Amino acid sequence: MSQQPPDRSTPSPPARPDASMSLLTNVMDHSLDDGYAEATAKREADGSAAMPRTLKAKLGLAACLVLAALVVTLGAAEARVSAPVLAKERGELIERIDTETSAADKLESQVDKARDDVGERQRKALEKHGGDQGQLVALLSGATAVKGPGVKLVVDDAKGTDQGGGGPRETTGFTDTGRVRDRDMQRVVNGLWQSGAEAIAINGQRLTALSAIRAAGDAILVDNKPLVPPYTVLAVGDGKRLSTAFEDSADGQYLRALKDTFDIRTSMSVQDEVRLPAAPSLIVRTAEPKAADTVSGAADTGKGTS
Repeated sequence: MSQQPPDRSTPSPPARPDASMSLLTNVMDHSLDDGYAEATAKREADGSAAMPRTLKAKLGLAACLVLAALVVTLGAAEARVSAPVLAKERGELIERIDTETSAADKLESQVDKARDDVGERQRKALEKHGGDQGQLVALLSGATAVKGPGVKLVVDDAKGTDQGGGGPRETTGFTDTGRVRDRDMQRVVNGLWQSGAEAIAINGQRLTALSAIRAAGDAILVDNKPLVPPYTVLAVGDGKRLSTAFEDSADGQYLRALKDTFDIRTSMSVQDEVRLPAAPSLIVRTAEPKAADTVSGAADTGKGTS
């Protein structure tokens, strides 16, 4: 029985691990495009890719390098020289700002002292010319701080909502939103006066017979002083009676309509004691009858000095 000779042929090499990734293998092995490679090889063969060999070319390259270095050096030197100048100018500007700020603070302090002095003189004048009713005159004019029972009414804008449409504030060309307007505060204050309030203040700003509630853009001004919501209205009077009378009044119903229509937030509470400051400045005016005119027999009324 013949025996088969052993197979001595060379075994096939094992498959490469990246055989299934031929595309990636090709990209890694040929990172440079064939066209670029051919162009580079051609320039190397022509000698055009090598450094300049002639003396003229070398001098030109050296001149370019020297010029570039000179530009960089000059730029750095100019920046180094101008840096102290800029720092000095900045320091002088800061010093001027501090000086002017200090001067403005001093002037503001002087204005406050003068305003307090004028207010005190006006209050004394009211007491002097008011006779036995000096305290009542000072109270009604807002020249003195007051305290007593009353109500606290807080009016605030709606929570980030801008709403439109009909409502108690709708006018031609006016877009109603959830923000409190100056005329809203006017109606609130007038309603409190009508309901029996003896003294009123908004955000610590005392109101008098000469106070004005106006608007400047979106801000509400009381006697030219801007107010920031929420608007806290303090009124001195019989708390329960004042609260009931205001809620039943037309202005109270107006405020309720603003709450229902535009989500304006309101809250009213009766207080055992509220404190209101004196008005910051008063304009005292007096009027005296003139002597009868002997010719016409008529009497004129003239306004005295302030």
